Amino acid sequence: MRKIAFGYSTRCNIRCAHCVAAGDMVDDAKMELARAKEVIREMAAAGVRGMSFTAGEPFIYFDDLLELVGLCREVKMYTRIVTNSSWAKTPEKTEQWLGMLKESGLSQLRMSYSRWHQQHVPQQNVLNAADGCRKEGIDYFISFVTDFTREDDPYEQFLRDNKLKFFPEPVIYAGRAETFGRKKIFTDYQENRCAMNPYLAPDLNMYACCDAGSHFTTTNFFLLGNLENHSIDQLLTKSENVPLYNCIRSMGISNIASFAGVKAREIVTYRKCELCKVLFDSPGMLKFLQDAAGSALPNWVR
Repeated sequence: MRKIAFGYSTRCNIRCAHCVAAGDMVDDAKMELARAKEVIREMAAAGVRGMSFTAGEPFIYFDDLLELVGLCREVKMYTRIVTNSSWAKTPEKTEQWLGMLKESGLSQLRMSYSRWHQQHVPQQNVLNAADGCRKEGIDYFISFVTDFTREDDPYEQFLRDNKLKFFPEPVIYAGRAETFGRKKIFTDYQENRCAMNPYLAPDLNMYACCDAGSHFTTTNFFLLGNLENHSIDQLLTKSENVPLYNCIRSMGISNIASFAGVKAREIVTYRKCELCKVLFDSPGMLKFLQDAAGSALPNWVR
């Protein structure tokens, strides 16, 4: 099933220090509503069946969001909204807005939560949003962004005490978090395969990766193209057929790094997306891997 992370706007009403979607410069880019509707119809015609509204804070443009979610329902597309929950200030307002979204066809709400988010948004808002989803019959989960330090223990405990559905997500050291200090970590030698859902930005650039791919600007390896010059189907087909992209999905980053000569003891110290940057944002390394992707690389498996 084709799925898209849809960046209707990069505008956000809070400024989290760890944000992967933004750098130091304020970015308030936004699609025109009419163009966004055209894009969604084109996506549906191209077989896209899953839509995740993300990038900035989607609830800033709530009326637009209602229309876009409703259009997705019309074209039989599953919808998710990624939010910081800043709007969920009271149970009454939360239930009202979620009820409207449910009526428009929203399938799932994903709440971003962390010690950085909660410097700006009260934890009670997250609880309001989760409770509202339960009452309105909307699936939800909480993306608990963490660097796995003890500082995050009380935030995790809050989720457990309130019996909230959550999943730990590692900090991505890109965007504003690129300057964060890192402690050495060691993990088991895993394949680290990535589904690589494409991401469409408000400027209509599409990237093959919805995480840190848009930040790999030296090679622009994950940039698929712009909708002003290509169709949705052309860009999605490219995403699905680039040999090195398929190696990322099928054999995983760790095996690719091993093939490229990265020492095993170094591979297990890299955090999410950092090993990708080493492999794919260096012109020389990228060319080596692209040349091998159709022959020797896929055979480098254990």
